[in-house]
Amino acid sequence: MKLLWKVLQLAAAAAIVLSSPARAATDINWWHAMSGQLGKQVEKLAADFNASQSEYRIVPTYKGNYTETVTAAIFAFRSRSQPAIVQVNEIATATMMAARGAIYPVYELMRDQSEPFSPQTYLPAVAGYYADVNGNMLSFPFNASTPILYYNKDMFRSAGLDPDVAPKTWPEVGAAAKRLRAAGAPCGMTTSWPSWINVENFSAFHNLPIATRANGFGGLDAQLVFNNPILIRHIAQLAEWQTTKIFDYSGRGQSAEPRFQKGECGIFIGSSGTRADIKANSNFEVGYGMMPYYPDMQGAPQNSIIGGATLWVLRDRSRTEYAGVAKFFTFLSRPEVQASWHQNTGYLPITRAAFDLSRAQGFYDRNPGAAISIEEVTLKPPTDYSKGVRLGSFVLIRDVIEEELEQVFAGKRSAQSALDNAVERGNRLLRQFERANPDR
Repeated sequence: MKLLWKVLQLAAAAAIVLSSPARAATDINWWHAMSGQLGKQVEKLAADFNASQSEYRIVPTYKGNYTETVTAAIFAFRSRSQPAIVQVNEIATATMMAARGAIYPVYELMRDQSEPFSPQTYLPAVAGYYADVNGNMLSFPFNASTPILYYNKDMFRSAGLDPDVAPKTWPEVGAAAKRLRAAGAPCGMTTSWPSWINVENFSAFHNLPIATRANGFGGLDAQLVFNNPILIRHIAQLAEWQTTKIFDYSGRGQSAEPRFQKGECGIFIGSSGTRADIKANSNFEVGYGMMPYYPDMQGAPQNSIIGGATLWVLRDRSRTEYAGVAKFFTFLSRPEVQASWHQNTGYLPITRAAFDLSRAQGFYDRNPGAAISIEEVTLKPPTDYSKGVRLGSFVLIRDVIEEELEQVFAGKRSAQSALDNAVERGNRLLRQFERANPDR
């Protein structure tokens, strides 16, 4: 009888367990701006994390370009429907820092969730960009990129240029682009992201200031000062080349990239993070090089600065979600995860361990040029002028700069006048931002 009773008890317990619904994983919404091949890699990251555990489910959602994504998050926050994680491009860092009530600083999140997190783990060029004055990281580095030079080796061969040697200086770029045009190329060279490459990174690579107060890292009272003779000379040179298509302006953002992929332009300066798309969509052999520099500038090249974006955590989500976010960030920091992301996209590995693993795996031996982005950002220790740009309303300021550059490339304004205008208009935006954030 006792044995029968025991069997019945066990059967009842088993029935209760079997009839109880399994606890559903907690969904964590992640809004991002990655499309194409990069979007596929984002989906893979989420799927890999979701498969690694059963408590949380990262739900990535593409929300358009960077501006559209952050705008969507702002509107969602007002209706309390914001995601836990939003991807924000690097130039909006100061703006996000000012939104104190809306953001949950990552160093606080990781500390509150007892997850290991140290700035020393990440590449200095990356960690420093997203840290406060005390070195605390406010957001999680994700897709860090830097501009590199791509060139069409097939077109170089046709033009009688050495396909194994990338042009290193701006005079060399001009000479190569001229040869490409003479050989029938519709466009010698072009660039994407006009301000990021031809003003911001150009300045960093030549150790020239964008603004006072260490390019804004030192305070909101910074003043734009990039209308210097070196940058004026560079923009004037591009405008002169524009008249014969040695350089051909292709528009803002990434609009230049398809022209390179289609074989219109033999040289292209763009984000290292476009490597995946270029490899997937080009039917020619691609060469790689560092950004060019002017050889008569003492100390050049210095180092390039990062672009791309970072992951910000938004307030007013559940405690359970935040536990999952912290676990996800720890997952993203794993050397094998970062190495895979870096190798499949062209973005920088955000940790030294991921770089070392990629090298140990023979990735750089199999893919010549893939280490150029890392070499470029670590070329020399960053200075006040080459560690990045942290200015309020810089999204709007970049628009101003690009409006003025377009006037130069259209032959409607001199480089001197355009850069003077950009500085004056940009400084007005800086003062407006400063007045709107008096407690920072």
